[in-house]
Amino acid sequence: MADDEKKSLRSDSLDYSQGLILSPVDEKQSFFSFRSFKRSKSYAAISDASAEKVNDEFDALPEHEAEILRAQVDVIPSNKSYFTLFRYADSSDKLVLLLGVLCAIGEGATKPLLALVIGSVSDQFADYRPNGYSEYMHIGNSTLKTSGEIYPNYNYENYISPEDFYSTMNRLSLYLVLIGIGSTLLSYISTYIFIDRGEVLSARVREHYLAATLKQNIGYFDRLGTGEITSRISSDTLMVQEAISEKIAFIIAHVSTLAIAIIIALSKSYILTLIMFAVLFSIFITTGMSTIYMVKFQKKAHDGYSVGGTVAEEVISSVRNVQAFGIQSRMVATYETFLATSEFWGIHAGVAAGLMNGSMYLCSFSTDAMAHWQGVRLLVEGQITLGTIMTIVFTIFQGAYAFAIISPHLSTISSGIAAASKIFATIDRTSAIDSSNEKGLKLDQVEGNIELKDIKFIYPSRPKVTVMNNFSLSIPAGKTVALVGSSGSGKSTIIGLIERFYNPISGEVLLDNNNITDLNIRWLRQKIALVSQEPTLFACSIYENIAYGLIGTDYEFSSDIEKRELVIEACKQANAWTFIEQLPEGLETNVGERGFLLSGGQKQRIAISRAIVSNPKILLLDEATSALDTKSEGIVQEALDRASKNRTTIVIAHRLSTIKDADIIVVMKRGEIIEMGNHNELISRNGEYYDLVKAQQIESLKEKRKQELSHESIELDELTDLTRSSLTLTRTKTAMSFSSITVESEHEVQGPSFLETLLFITNLSSPEIFYNILGLLACIVSGMVYPALGILYGSIMRGYRDLTDFSELRPYIERMAGFLFLLAVAMGFGNAISGASFGYTSAKLVRRIRKLTFQQMLRQDIEFFDRDENTVGTLTGTLARDAQAVEGLGGVTLGKIIDSFVTVVVSCIVSIAFAWKLGLVVTSTVPILMGCGFYRFYLLTAFEEKVKSDNEVTSSFACEAASSIRTVVSLTRERDVWETYHASLNSTIKRNRKSSMISALFYGLCQGQFFFIVALTFWYGSQLIGSGEYNLFQFYIVFMSIVFGAESAGVVFSFAPDMGKAIQSAKNIKMLLEKKPVVDTWSSEGAVPSNVKGEIEFKNVHFKYPTRPEVPVLQGLNLHIKQGQYVALVGGSGCGKSTTIGLIEEFYRPLKGEIKLDGTDIKSFNINKYREQIALVSQEPTLYGGSIRYNIELGSSDIVSLDDIKSACRQANIHDFIMSLPDGYDTICGSKGSFLSGGQKQRIAIARALIRNPKVLLLDEATSALDSESEKIVQAALDAAAKGRTTIAVAHRLSTIQNADVIYVFEAGKVCESGNHQELLAKKGRYYELVQLQVLEGN
Repeated sequence: MADDEKKSLRSDSLDYSQGLILSPVDEKQSFFSFRSFKRSKSYAAISDASAEKVNDEFDALPEHEAEILRAQVDVIPSNKSYFTLFRYADSSDKLVLLLGVLCAIGEGATKPLLALVIGSVSDQFADYRPNGYSEYMHIGNSTLKTSGEIYPNYNYENYISPEDFYSTMNRLSLYLVLIGIGSTLLSYISTYIFIDRGEVLSARVREHYLAATLKQNIGYFDRLGTGEITSRISSDTLMVQEAISEKIAFIIAHVSTLAIAIIIALSKSYILTLIMFAVLFSIFITTGMSTIYMVKFQKKAHDGYSVGGTVAEEVISSVRNVQAFGIQSRMVATYETFLATSEFWGIHAGVAAGLMNGSMYLCSFSTDAMAHWQGVRLLVEGQITLGTIMTIVFTIFQGAYAFAIISPHLSTISSGIAAASKIFATIDRTSAIDSSNEKGLKLDQVEGNIELKDIKFIYPSRPKVTVMNNFSLSIPAGKTVALVGSSGSGKSTIIGLIERFYNPISGEVLLDNNNITDLNIRWLRQKIALVSQEPTLFACSIYENIAYGLIGTDYEFSSDIEKRELVIEACKQANAWTFIEQLPEGLETNVGERGFLLSGGQKQRIAISRAIVSNPKILLLDEATSALDTKSEGIVQEALDRASKNRTTIVIAHRLSTIKDADIIVVMKRGEIIEMGNHNELISRNGEYYDLVKAQQIESLKEKRKQELSHESIELDELTDLTRSSLTLTRTKTAMSFSSITVESEHEVQGPSFLETLLFITNLSSPEIFYNILGLLACIVSGMVYPALGILYGSIMRGYRDLTDFSELRPYIERMAGFLFLLAVAMGFGNAISGASFGYTSAKLVRRIRKLTFQQMLRQDIEFFDRDENTVGTLTGTLARDAQAVEGLGGVTLGKIIDSFVTVVVSCIVSIAFAWKLGLVVTSTVPILMGCGFYRFYLLTAFEEKVKSDNEVTSSFACEAASSIRTVVSLTRERDVWETYHASLNSTIKRNRKSSMISALFYGLCQGQFFFIVALTFWYGSQLIGSGEYNLFQFYIVFMSIVFGAESAGVVFSFAPDMGKAIQSAKNIKMLLEKKPVVDTWSSEGAVPSNVKGEIEFKNVHFKYPTRPEVPVLQGLNLHIKQGQYVALVGGSGCGKSTTIGLIEEFYRPLKGEIKLDGTDIKSFNINKYREQIALVSQEPTLYGGSIRYNIELGSSDIVSLDDIKSACRQANIHDFIMSLPDGYDTICGSKGSFLSGGQKQRIAIARALIRNPKVLLLDEATSALDSESEKIVQAALDAAAKGRTTIAVAHRLSTIQNADVIYVFEAGKVCESGNHQELLAKKGRYYELVQLQVLEGN
């Protein structure tokens, strides 16, 4: 782990200066009064928004130093065009996509062909007189122009017999059937191609993004949170996929409709067409301008949430700490602040989309008015015929309408481009230390001589602090060199430089006289094995975890049998084989996410096994035995001592017994070497090292006890140090106090129905009911336009046919054109208002869903987070993805869906009312069309459940790799991680192809049915008109209402993928929000503890984790801890110590027995009020991305003063260090406290606990991460803090608990002995053995 010198990044963020979190945007805020958000210091420190501030800090350095640091953290913004999304398409992909484009163009051409048929039908209807010669003779002197001649006198040749009329109409109807078949096939092929290629190409984007992320230098991750990476992979790549998937086929088809419509219209009458171009150009200009703004706003919305995703990831990964301190509401408030920013820009984008949609519909419907207004003039002048007018009207209308209905999909495209900008910025970033670069020397032989020469080093995340200056150290080959010193002295920095995690400002790091910057990075890291303070395991079997240590060795591709032998031998050397053999599945046991199924000691031993299995040339041990119990440590230390022989070994240690045999001990302080030598030499000098050794003495035992222990006077020392001591069962994979049967039964709960889900979404959106009603009314208005258009067209056609006097015809048609324009205005305003209203409500809904989902996640008991399906990556992915999917059903999309259904319903009513026979026949086809679309929707909803499951697995895997980046790169697992991820994505693509084909087929049928319905309308309508039963007025009412209503319904189902995702996501959200945990932090029930004394009692407590029901953890545990006692729990890893802490915190409930506080079962207390009496300092200190002050304030539910904070920090021996930082208490801690060393994080965590002033203090290896000097002071502070309160300490380092009133020694889930330090030594039992193992030799 990095030392205290690490990373304090100044940047924009939230204002925590008063310990308060900014209030989120008012839920009732109108989108007409957007407000800005005050930014100050917090999580935004790791966002790109901070880049400008970071650069300002670098500017204070010399230019060459600033350049070195900038290269490690800067990300150049990427402004890519849409076609960049296809950058990973190879030649075969391009060929397939070209076929898809051609098919989409072909499908788009079918609509203008329909217009040609409509023109011919109009001529037939205009010329045909069902009463034969008498009607023609009646208009003999008419000057009405049909498709034939002007009739100053009637020409009998224009007469169309009934037989010819029926024959022509039958032929035209057949044409439409054939066009419909073509449309079905073409739309099926194009849709399937784009769905499939979209999935393939987006998978490649994911792969390249993960590969690019894994090759970045560590400085990049110091600024970027893991949650942001998860959000990119789980959410943003899905937006990219949607932007290059079937929606593109839809857009291409409709753009081609417009283009071909213009060509056909120009060929019929270029004069009328050019007149209408003014309207078309306004559509293009509006679309272009709106799209620019939508991309801009959506990019800002995505940027706002990306930091929120990091907050969520930090909080969920430390949920035990969150629940212990009861800070759920504060974490939600912090998270919601970033949601407010995202919502703010999301509303902008939604309103822009609504206005674009409205203007497009206004312009497209205005084409009708323009065509008839100018068309009748040209008709009167004899320049065109009625058939030409109708052909141009319908071609241009179809084209303009086609362009208008792609507006919701343009919003998807803009979202995809905005999401891609961040992804491609990472992909295109040149890493300052690129592990994928094959360049560099690979030495034939490695001796292991390491030299740091004149090193100057500054962490890129804290450029104001120089960690090392002119630092030099030579480490001879084959020697063991130990680095000791206080936290922040620069020890872990040396490890980071040797591993090439960072680049020094100046100086060289040499391996066998070769500058490591000249060596191949991957090769270099393969020659080094690292065991860090915080052992990181991957969510796979024990065998696989250890075998990862063979990557890059001669055994990497050996047989499984040979690898297994090496793994077993390494486990034996690391003293891990004994506990592995006892596991039901042995080496094949899955360790769970981050190794949660194992105790800290077990994880550490597996990590050591992984390091030594490859027999590395260079071994780096950063507190490698810190999490082991003393018995295991002795054995493992012997193994490490053997493993260190004949190889270069660098050991970082606070526990001095682990390094007393080192060849060279380097004592460091503030980035300088204070003294060097072996143990005996340094002891003889009575210098810094001597003081450290003296600080680690257990009290001098009485002479009698000394004589029993040894022939000579000896000093009993303790050793453990840093990090993961007992971790035992705090990190054990856990589940509530229910049996596994109960847990499994929850998985069998049926999901909500479709109707229940819709009602759920409606209820969630109820605070915006005004905007929802406004949008609904606007949708009803725009949905009624088509029936009204049918009535107007019926009147227009009747006028063209019946008005023989041009002086009457022209005013009449111009009047009708005015009504058409009014309809266009109604359509435009209706769509604009509905789009903007629903855009506003959907942005609000997304924020609300994310907030409620996050709240509900933090409400769950710890068992929920321990399930395999609820990994950190999965849950953060759910927050990013599910709410976004629900938004896909909002805004312009929702408006289009509602007005389409209104159109269908009203059209059916109007058609049946005006012409019931034709209306009923055509209406009967609508259920078939709707059924086809709904079936596709049903298929896609089921399909989305599978996709969600697949995405959760891949997202969780990627999140795990990103969060363990130091371990991944030190093991050179980048390629292995990528290959596993690649294989997972490939299998998903193959499984999805069948579903994609079926989905595309039903979409094709929906498109083709439109033509079949038109054909039926023409055929049956011609029969009724031919017989004189219906006139043109009635026919066109039905035709325009039903046919275009059907087309509108067909458009709805182009949104089926969005609806499927939205409904499935809403179901998932509903099920989570309805999930009530047994230990419910929202509950107001239960007694409020009063006058708490702090007496704790365990009575016959039995406990085991439902995820491992075959392994009992506690087996009849009995403890009685009196008021004010200092009680210590000791024992081997996995014996149940940390589980006891978890049960006291009521993270879990026992299967049997009682846990009492002051004689009352803790189950009867209100959980929040009960936990207020307790403070926890856990083995793995958890800090959050705000300032140091903010992190300490989290310990108290009340507002605390800066003086109180300083007082707590002085007790925890961290105040002086904080004040030495440029920003003092406002220094940013970094994501998960990554800007601080382990010891600094631990001391801040202790200060956070002390400021709580608890009645019961739980210390789970509270001083494990401290150096000896700090530990002595902090232990004294803890001893003082323990006075007057009950204190329960879990410890391996026995010097920390020698003064305990009672020490309980655990074994196999029970207390095997108890007493104080002297009493237990006298028993010469288990405790006596532990003390013996912690003896440090005298000088």
